[in-house]
Parts: sequence; structure tokens; C-alpha cells
Amino acid sequence: MRSVNHVASRARRKKMMKNAKGYFGRRKNVWTVSKNAIEKGWQYAYRDRKAKKREFRALWIQRINAGAREHGLSYSKLMGLLKAANIDINRKSLADLAMNHPAAFKAVVDKVNK
Repeated sequence: MRSVNHVASRARRKKMMKNAKGYFGRRKNVWTVSKNAIEKGWQYAYRDRKAKKREFRALWIQRINAGAREHGLSYSKLMGLLKAANIDINRKSLADLAMNHPAAFKAVVDKVNK
């Protein structure tokens, strides 16, 4: 007679099924279907954590470009001038200034545009 640790395997399945909470149809209560759905979800989550960073950077660049063009510069020219003036300000902060604090953004542009 082989020895099987049902306690551990049930706990393992129960822990996994807890992650299927809110799924529709058999995905929420059938072990094999649930397991596949959960693992696929985790793959998407891992991939999209990386994609999110790319998408936000692209958004910041668009906002900075829009702000820069109001002052007669392109994005690349502005970033080149910032680098030349040794002004270290990240894109996230710069995009926030361009969108929510136009006066502060104008001050930055004026500083590098001398």
C-alpha cells in the first residue's frame, strides 16, 4: 500500500483554488481548469508589470513633448538641452510639471533655453 499525503495535497489545491475566487464557470471550481486559468493569469500579470513601465514612459514622453512644443521646442531638443545644462529631472516629474504646473515647466524651459 503506498503512502499518500492527502493533507498536504489538499492544502496545496485549496490554496490554489483560493486564487480562482471570482472566476466564471468551471474556472472557479474544477481543479484542472482552475489551475490552468490561474497560471495563465499569473503569466499575464508578470508580462504586464513590465509592459506597464513601458506604457507610462511613453505617456510621459508624449506629455513632455506637448509641453515643449508650446515653448517652441521638440521633445528631443528639450532633453538634449536639459542634459547639456546638467539638470537631472526624470521624465515622470517633468511630465507632471508640463501637465499640472505649466509655470514651473516654463521656468525649466527658460532655464535651459538661455
